Amino acid sequence: MTDVQPPWAGLAQVGEYPYEETHDLRVGPDLHPALLGLLPLVGVWRGRGQGDYPTIEGFHYAQEIRFSHDGRPFLFYESRAWVIDVDGNPIKPSNRETGWWRPVLQDGKATDEVEVLLNQPTGIMELYIGQAKGTTQWQMATDAVVRTSTAKEVRGAQRLYGIVDGALLYAFDLAAVGQQLQPHLSARLERVAG
Repeated sequence: MTDVQPPWAGLAQVGEYPYEETHDLRVGPDLHPALLGLLPLVGVWRGRGQGDYPTIEGFHYAQEIRFSHDGRPFLFYESRAWVIDVDGNPIKPSNRETGWWRPVLQDGKATDEVEVLLNQPTGIMELYIGQAKGTTQWQMATDAVVRTSTAKEVRGAQRLYGIVDGALLYAFDLAAVGQQLQPHLSARLERVAG
């Protein structure tokens, strides 16, 4: 073996990540102009939902969704959910998702189309293609689902997000584990920051 040093050997330590990301449009970098169609989503949302599917027992959950940006033409998306009892008491952690919402650009300008890339710790990655319906509604369906060998079988999904009376509402339909596409989750989240 030779004693070859990597090019970074002996260099000073790297400081904190130098760029700001924000979910609050009053601080941080300016929103990229391509994101104006997704502007109503930017913020932190928290609320309750319910889930059901033929292969599982119905349940209630709480959820927090964060849409933030760093000045580039995409939104960072993070969702954390936890199962709750009927009184709202937490029972256990539930699904997590991270990903990006990207407006489709044509000649450098945003169209009403959107690409959404989502990753889940259960071994599932989804690519959604959709479009804005007006300024406060986004409808999308999976274009591709990739999963690890240990993940449950998911064939496709559809999502509908909308801002109604200041709240973020969504419905999530799923085709998985031998079942046809059908309702799985729905929730109402209130803006708590941004």
